[in-house]
Amino acid sequence: MEKKNLFKWKQYQPDIILLTVRWYLRYNLSFCDLVEMMEERGLSIAHTTIMHWVHQYSPELDERVRRHLKPINDSWRVDETYVKVKGQWMYLYRAVDSEGNTIDFYL
Repeated sequence: MEKKNLFKWKQYQPDIILLTVRWYLRYNLSFCDLVEMMEERGLSIAHTTIMHWVHQYSPELDERVRRHLKPINDSWRVDETYVKVKGQWMYLYRAVDSEGNTIDFYL
């Protein structure tokens, strides 16, 4: 699908739509958080509009980004341990594939 066709009849520029959808998908933000962030930039967007954008453009973004992600095999497990960070003990969760490569982590 061409970029111009994806955003035909949209009130906002494609860059604003993509940035908002990307922030929602990448970071732990609510639709209301994104509305506030856009208001700080001088844009008035309803949270339902952002929700519609996420539902409409997420599959397309997933399809286009998926090929650039690090390939993993089908076998993986979650590893859990404690680590000390600035004097405080915290959990460290890691997703590890069968070859021992770290896929993702959460502290």
